[in-house]
Amino acid sequence: MNATSPNAPTSTPAPVEGADCHNGKEKLIAQASAAGKAEVLAKYAKDYPVGPHDQPQSMCPAFGSLRVGLRMRRTATVLSGSACCVYGLTFTSHFYGARRTVGYVPFNSESLVTGKLFEDIRDAVHGLADPTKNDAVVIINLCVPTASGVPLRLLPKAINGVRIIGVDVPGFGVPTHAEAKDVLAGAMLAYARQEAEVGPVAAPRAGLATSPTVTLLGEMFPVDPVSIGRMLAPMGLAAGPSVPTREWRELYQALDCAVVGAIHPFYTASIREFQAAGRPIVGSAPVGRDGTMSWLEAIGAACGVSREKIDAAKNAVLPAIDGALKAKPITGRITLSGYEGSELLVARLLIESGADVRYVGTACPKTAWAEVDREWLAARGVHVQFRASLEQDKAAMREFNPDLVIGTTPVVQAAKEQGTPSLYFTNLISARPLMGAAGAGSLAQVVNAALANKERFEQMKNFFEGVGTGHSAGVWETQPKDRPEFKAAQLARIEKARKSEEAIGC
Repeated sequence: MNATSPNAPTSTPAPVEGADCHNGKEKLIAQASAAGKAEVLAKYAKDYPVGPHDQPQSMCPAFGSLRVGLRMRRTATVLSGSACCVYGLTFTSHFYGARRTVGYVPFNSESLVTGKLFEDIRDAVHGLADPTKNDAVVIINLCVPTASGVPLRLLPKAINGVRIIGVDVPGFGVPTHAEAKDVLAGAMLAYARQEAEVGPVAAPRAGLATSPTVTLLGEMFPVDPVSIGRMLAPMGLAAGPSVPTREWRELYQALDCAVVGAIHPFYTASIREFQAAGRPIVGSAPVGRDGTMSWLEAIGAACGVSREKIDAAKNAVLPAIDGALKAKPITGRITLSGYEGSELLVARLLIESGADVRYVGTACPKTAWAEVDREWLAARGVHVQFRASLEQDKAAMREFNPDLVIGTTPVVQAAKEQGTPSLYFTNLISARPLMGAAGAGSLAQVVNAALANKERFEQMKNFFEGVGTGHSAGVWETQPKDRPEFKAAQLARIEKARKSEEAIGC
């Protein structure tokens, strides 16, 4: 700890004793509020509303913020949380290609309760604040430090010119990992906007843009921003950075745009920062023929582009999209669900490719920036479910009896169990181009290949028929009997132990 730092905090609130990640959501929220986090939780509740059920079943939301930090150059990312959580998040991050070390500030009950954890975090931040290596240091509080009130807001705003950004990303406050991307992206945009308002900032690595730019909000396949840039060129516009960005100086460039394209519509905190900077926001994206036509119209109008140039942009790209859609048609009934935020865009593209899409479920919330896509899908008889639960996704699969299910891992598992071809949305669908002519034919190959697997699934289902499920899963000489009374007795013991712990204040 640098005790001589002029920005060093002189005191910290005492954390709530007994905070534990197994205490349940309501108790954790109460503990966090009592420990000084009520304002943060209220902001998250407004930015990322849940309901009608509690929240979607998804991976730990902190993965989203961690992913944003790890993908940025010259940015050190540190987690503060239970060791098991940090291990899981680190493993998942490296599974998805992170090539940077994940920092970790360990703690125990004593350091958590006495406030020593905050001092350890402050020491770690000072150790990482090397301007020759880092532009920023990001600290992410997980559930237990958040519930205990570890006050990241008291960290210095900068050390040796290195920006310090602390965010709370608890599972009981941020519904999905997709929205957790916005938590950190929004915090970085707020910091960068304040810097730009004070004085000159670093220019983009490739130099200043010669045309007005469109900032693209949301993580996309790498080809998509290139495709969008080509579509914008006839209007005298250029594609700006994609947010979340890959380095700090791109944040200034993102803020210095003509308009923001909310490709992923749930980045509420980021949109707030762009609006504070006076930038207009346009929803949806250039997917398929209809989507591309309406998006170019909206972008052109927001930037004051002439009718002649808007028509030139549409004429340059729409024939190629029409050709790609006709060359690679998709035939079959599909239900689709995911938690990345691009589910409505993918559904639009599937429908324009000829697919019969009956249901779209997304773990993300309904926002004003998704309304264009929702209305387009609803007009074609598609049921769109925001904040979709696993149970709703599976119910849609049973109701519509699709030829192909696109969904999350448990949805795909359920589909395969009943002999229905299925594709995992995150790895096989969202990791493909969607925009313009490149996106128009990109889904056909993988989707049509999966649709053609129906006979193989039937053969596998028949082959494994009778091997048992649930308590009798496997192959048996004598099939095991279900013992519900044993399960009931075990549940009763667990409930008794829980009540005993509550009674003694554990």
